[in-house]
Amino acid sequence: MASAPPTADGLTVADQMLVELPEDAATGEIAGIYEEIRQLWAVPYVSSLQRHLATKPGWLEWSWAALNPAFRSGQAQDAGWRVATDLPLPPLASFDAREFGLSGGDLRLVAQVCAGFVRVAPVNLMFAGLLRHLLAEERPQGAGWPGAGWQPPEALPVLPTMLDPALADEDTRTSLLKLGTDVDGTPFVPGLYRILARWPAYFSHLARVLVPLFTAPGTDAARVALLAGVDGAVVELFAQLPPIPDAAMPDMAEIPAILSALDTYRGTSPEMVIFGRLISDALK
Repeated sequence: MASAPPTADGLTVADQMLVELPEDAATGEIAGIYEEIRQLWAVPYVSSLQRHLATKPGWLEWSWAALNPAFRSGQAQDAGWRVATDLPLPPLASFDAREFGLSGGDLRLVAQVCAGFVRVAPVNLMFAGLLRHLLAEERPQGAGWPGAGWQPPEALPVLPTMLDPALADEDTRTSLLKLGTDVDGTPFVPGLYRILARWPAYFSHLARVLVPLFTAPGTDAARVALLAGVDGAVVELFAQLPPIPDAAMPDMAEIPAILSALDTYRGTSPEMVIFGRLISDALK
């Protein structure tokens, strides 16, 4: 069988993403968890954070059993969305996306894509923060949130599928890797960019203007504010979580790899909020 084509950085297409359990391959308890996450996050997909965790036997099931009260009550979602609101954003030079071939329908679709990631990323930060406490062998003993009648907001529309890097031209693959990060030697490219890469000329311009913002002072300030707010909310929520079900933690040998993945999402999730809002605002 022929090997996958190499990228400009010498990496094969097959090496460009963390291993995940796709939604259409999920069965049994994991499929049920996926469905509940879609409903509670109010988006039509499950994030790569949970899809990656699902590849480690028992870990998504155990984590969800312990943490779901914070999400079924809406406490975690509302806290994450509240922290992400009105963040100070770094400046992004204005440009007309139509110059790169986007139609009116494309512009609306890009706005929906950004809205999805801006909605999901703060909630994933809450999930990751609560899980990190469990991995540190802390165990909640709170009263939970009995009788909470929380309802999620209306779900966002179904988003376009993420671009398969194997189908992208060399310039697009290079731009994807520029916007990616590294997890244990494996490049990880957030889903926001993999969807926007479906418009190559527009995406190439985005890569050029966004990469310098990764280390800009304004981006750092927004990132620090978001993470500080999430961390504070996580401490309060964890203290109120009820005791976890009487089930043994899955294979503890996986903990270093899980922590590494959580570190990655702690870096990319603020990016999704900050850059998702910047990209969406630029469309206006």
